[in-house]
Amino acid sequence: MNFVNPGFLYGLFAVSIPIIIHLFNFRRFRKIHFTNVSLIRDLKLQTQKQSKLRHLLVLLLCIIAIIALVMAFAQPYIPVAQNNAGSNLRNNVDVYIDNSFSMEAGAEKGSLLEEAREKAKEIAGMYKSSDLFRIITNDFEGRHQRYLSREEFLNLVNEIQISPVSRTIPEIISRHTKTSDTYSQNSRVLFVLSDFQKSLVAGEFEEADTTTSLVLIPLKGSNRDNLYIDSCWFVSPVHQLGQNSELRVRLKNSSHNSYERLPVKLKINGQQKALASFDIKADQGTEVVLPINENEPGIRNAVAEIDDDAVTFDDHLYFSYTVSKSTSILCVNGAGENVFLNSLFGKDSAFVFQNVSQGNIDYSGFAGWQLIILNEVSNVSTGMIQELVKFTEKGGSLVVVPSGHISPEIYTPLFDALQTGYFGTIDTADNRINRINLDHPVFENVFDEIPENIDLPVVFSHYPIITRVRSRHEPLLNLLDGSPFLSEFISGKGKVYLIASPIQAAFSNFPRHAIFVPTLFKIAISSVADEQLFYTIGREEEISISNTDIPTDEVIHIKALVSGFDFIPENRRMGPAVELFPKGQIRQDGNYALTIDSKPIRGISFNYDRAESVMEFLSAEELNGFLQSKGLKNVKIIESTGKPFEKALADITSGIRLWRWFVVLTLLCLLVETLLLRFKK
Repeated sequence: MNFVNPGFLYGLFAVSIPIIIHLFNFRRFRKIHFTNVSLIRDLKLQTQKQSKLRHLLVLLLCIIAIIALVMAFAQPYIPVAQNNAGSNLRNNVDVYIDNSFSMEAGAEKGSLLEEAREKAKEIAGMYKSSDLFRIITNDFEGRHQRYLSREEFLNLVNEIQISPVSRTIPEIISRHTKTSDTYSQNSRVLFVLSDFQKSLVAGEFEEADTTTSLVLIPLKGSNRDNLYIDSCWFVSPVHQLGQNSELRVRLKNSSHNSYERLPVKLKINGQQKALASFDIKADQGTEVVLPINENEPGIRNAVAEIDDDAVTFDDHLYFSYTVSKSTSILCVNGAGENVFLNSLFGKDSAFVFQNVSQGNIDYSGFAGWQLIILNEVSNVSTGMIQELVKFTEKGGSLVVVPSGHISPEIYTPLFDALQTGYFGTIDTADNRINRINLDHPVFENVFDEIPENIDLPVVFSHYPIITRVRSRHEPLLNLLDGSPFLSEFISGKGKVYLIASPIQAAFSNFPRHAIFVPTLFKIAISSVADEQLFYTIGREEEISISNTDIPTDEVIHIKALVSGFDFIPENRRMGPAVELFPKGQIRQDGNYALTIDSKPIRGISFNYDRAESVMEFLSAEELNGFLQSKGLKNVKIIESTGKPFEKALADITSGIRLWRWFVVLTLLCLLVETLLLRFKK
């Protein structure tokens, strides 16, 4: 047994007062003369015995009453392991309040967030005014890092608002343990007030440390149904001017109700471009295809939306992309310009095509192109290799056409750096292309149907493409012997295409065949770097701008299209490429723009984390089972059912308090004593 106020135990010396009074009776007795006392002798003896017994009982009751009263003021309690709210040791109390979107759900008294605030105040009231308090929210704000007095803590609790950021228990515990060494000797406790979505307990759940007590307080909302847009993507990542695109929208139903013929809308640059309806079953998902006609170039700021009255933060999915007017192609020639490539790209307004000799190359300008073709170059310098590696790492595409007059070994250092396949010794035997990989995006929508006896290109001599064990590759065209004639390799974020023979009529009839045009055309179109359609608020994702020639002295801004919110993100330049880091400054979902001198250069969109959309929660029993499976010992759970919250909290923080029982004992003793004195007979 411990005491909250052990100093009151000195009051036990007051027990001596009734003892002294009963030992020394200073009352004067008056003499009464009787003619014959023998008649009352027996009565007198009997009365003295009763009086002594009554006095002893009154004395005992007085002693017990004083002891019980002193004990009540000293506030004794039976301590619970690792909880010291009532002890003399100063406590460090951390209270995590889940302020994610799911805490907007209704509760008995307002929202779950309001209920969490009230419970946080009750927790603070259970501790001494000398204890230190710290608030933790999903925002991990700097002002919440230091410990505060109780009054300062209560003021911060009142200021907590809903946040788009969501956290996991491991992150919260890690935040809690980052405490100054000044408080290392104090008793620590972490209270977690949350609805405990299953996403909250994701990751490695570890106990904070041996001095920390973890108290989990599950909160239960009244509405747990949600219909939301999970994600979207294009069937083809290439947005070609004048062609139709197909947008797939994935919707999910986190409820026990099924829905039919609900509308989903698509707006682009403020105008509705598509409308579709969908049916969705309970606790299931579905996909909707929305067609888009790309009839003009430029930035597309789009949003897919549905109507759901229950939870609204995830009813909109914002995304951005760009429809390019042309594709920029740089052709590096070793033996002169290629007539077939000039005919294909040089006269088409959909391409910006430039020839350059291998001795007159501006390596620093590689990032400004989307596709680079090495056409029979005879010298691959170290500087070229380094720049081509950077080019592909940032998402650029490279086509390597071997020379028919030199050894293919000159390309090996380049292929080693790119981690792709390489060319073998020349094979002069006649061969033929016999297979087209129709599943590859390059040949998607190229053929309506292929005849069984199709006439495919003939190859007179070629350099076999040898693949490495760990290289990521996929053949596009195969020869009769199964070896690839055209292969795609993944290098960084970009693609490298190897063609087994020079684009010359002396080596194959591929340049004159009907398949040559769509193959090279689709490779060029597909070389446009994929833009990430949207980013997620709270995930600290980097925004990469690759293959864009931005002057080093220009400042890039991120500006919200609706609210006008504007800031300069942290950036890191890798040559002409730029990486941006918002660092948590984006708080509102929507379409934004990357701007230079107030001119937009690219669209960018941010959405709230969909982890909060899944309305699946852990009950107290499930949470307890989960904790036991993780081997956590110093953890308590306060359930919303059963004993009142104040009583459960008191048992958790200060153990079992006994002062109320001692007050009852004091009153009982005084009552019995009064009855003994009142009714002497």
